[in-house]
Amino acid sequence: MFIRRALTRRTDGRAYYSHRLVHSAREDGKVRQRTLLNLGSEFAIDHAHWPALCRRIDEIRHGQESLLPALPAPVEAEAQRISAQLLARSRSAETAAPEWTAVDLDSLALTRPRSVGVEQVGLWALAQVGLDELLAAQGVNAALRAAATGSIVGRLACPASERATRAWLCERSALGELLDVHFERMGAMQWYRASDALLKHRAVIETHLFAQAMDLFDLAPTVTLYDLTNTCYEGAAGTQPLAQRGHSKEKRSDCPLLTLGLVLDASGFVRRSRVFAGNVREHRTLADMLGALKTPPGALVVLDRGIATEAQVTWLKDNQYRYLVVSRERRRRFDVEAALAHRTRGGETVRLEQVADAEAGEVRLYCYSPARAEKERAMAERCMARFEQGLTALNEGLSRPRTRKQPAHVRERIGRLKANSRGIGQHYTVEVDTDETGQRAVAVRWQRQPVTGSLLTHPGVYCLRSNLTDWDEARLWQTWTLLTDIEAVFRSLKSELGLRPIYHRTPRRAEGHLFITVIACQLVQVVRRRLAADGDESCRSASWTTLRRTLGARQRVTATVQRQDGRTVHVRKATRPEPKQQAILAALGIRESPGGTQTETI
Repeated sequence: MFIRRALTRRTDGRAYYSHRLVHSAREDGKVRQRTLLNLGSEFAIDHAHWPALCRRIDEIRHGQESLLPALPAPVEAEAQRISAQLLARSRSAETAAPEWTAVDLDSLALTRPRSVGVEQVGLWALAQVGLDELLAAQGVNAALRAAATGSIVGRLACPASERATRAWLCERSALGELLDVHFERMGAMQWYRASDALLKHRAVIETHLFAQAMDLFDLAPTVTLYDLTNTCYEGAAGTQPLAQRGHSKEKRSDCPLLTLGLVLDASGFVRRSRVFAGNVREHRTLADMLGALKTPPGALVVLDRGIATEAQVTWLKDNQYRYLVVSRERRRRFDVEAALAHRTRGGETVRLEQVADAEAGEVRLYCYSPARAEKERAMAERCMARFEQGLTALNEGLSRPRTRKQPAHVRERIGRLKANSRGIGQHYTVEVDTDETGQRAVAVRWQRQPVTGSLLTHPGVYCLRSNLTDWDEARLWQTWTLLTDIEAVFRSLKSELGLRPIYHRTPRRAEGHLFITVIACQLVQVVRRRLAADGDESCRSASWTTLRRTLGARQRVTATVQRQDGRTVHVRKATRPEPKQQAILAALGIRESPGGTQTETI
């Protein structure tokens, strides 16, 4: 076995060197050379190491330990990679007749473990939505499509930057085997170019993925839900015009931000995405997104409180949209006698009171949730305890020497306590007692006086407003809960699919990183919706983190064993799925073993 370096010419006449792994053998009295593997033009191993590399490949293929001094790490890694490729090119055991032979069990070795569970499910989801065919139709070449598939599936299985995803694909994943693609040969720029290709066709991809999802699950587009989230940059991001400092939803005010806006359907599938500056205000993006989506008049738009300003509601009215939004009115009210009881899917009983506003052409739905009331009471108790502790400390300090006791200074400290009390300070009257001269504070007194119509008097109450005057209480409330369900999509984006943080320097690469995450999110929704319909109890409502952890334990390994006649047998296949893994695969209709079984006898 040796490596041959041959001069070759491209179709345009340019010359380049190609490397091939060649095996010599005597056949019919003649020495014949057979090419085992094309190593490509970018073969990086130094010429001085070629003989040692060939000897090490031969040792691995015969199941022998190395008899030579340890090779440099890059040479050993290349020997393992080439041996694995030669095994992958061998015959499939499924098509061969059963072969019985005696083997030495003590010689059994398991090598080259690579994850295959999430990869198999990710490829299934990609096939369901037909993304590869769409990219081919858009003129994206096979190499870029393979890199794009690697980036998307990598985001599902091991969320990270494009650079870290490439390392994961080369060192820990069997995705290359499943696709018959050698990710090790791809340069770093190939991944960034794949990101550029996806971003270039973003509008077509988003339209296609949404249409495919609707067709897969026999859904009809219903409610338009809109929300924003943001992610931070690692680094100064000086070349990013959209990288601005703003209100970080992950409390990373030390970093520049980028904002991602999503328009979703009630089913949880993304209809359109768009990237905004990090300091964008939520309520200023709605008209742009609905216009880009070409949302027709009469469509129902559901908005959270952060976007539902009075100006946005007026805009929705003027443009003939139906809307259901969280009211921004500060005063809470609720009439228990006029409310109707409604049982939720989770078994909780909420109470709903509908009030018509004929002048505005709206209805208001006042809702009371016992679970929310309990949570808000606990929050209020913590804030009140912290506020009163501050007042107590301030009062006790007035009796100690060498403390500032000027009334103006004490009132200033009370003001700071109120400012940091999360609104609890408005429920207290606080007075400062002074001595006869009025120059020295001697005590701080306070009394709790809850403001009517606030969190303290009406915990668990919130208000929805809508121009759907012909809907009843239950239908309004159930429609609004869709927005709560969509929060699971954002949690998946932010915590399960590696949306944060961003390491890229160029604007289009940062947008590409976000768009790859959006595509991965669509695939997660496809998997979870299919499991919700056909899966058992263990996977029907499981988060993607749980599914990924379950599937990620499945590996593809090579078993090597010595036969009685001295020959070496290599068998490469995936481990048998465990019960939880089998339940997921059965619900998705996946039955074949990922990558099949390759056998080689040397």
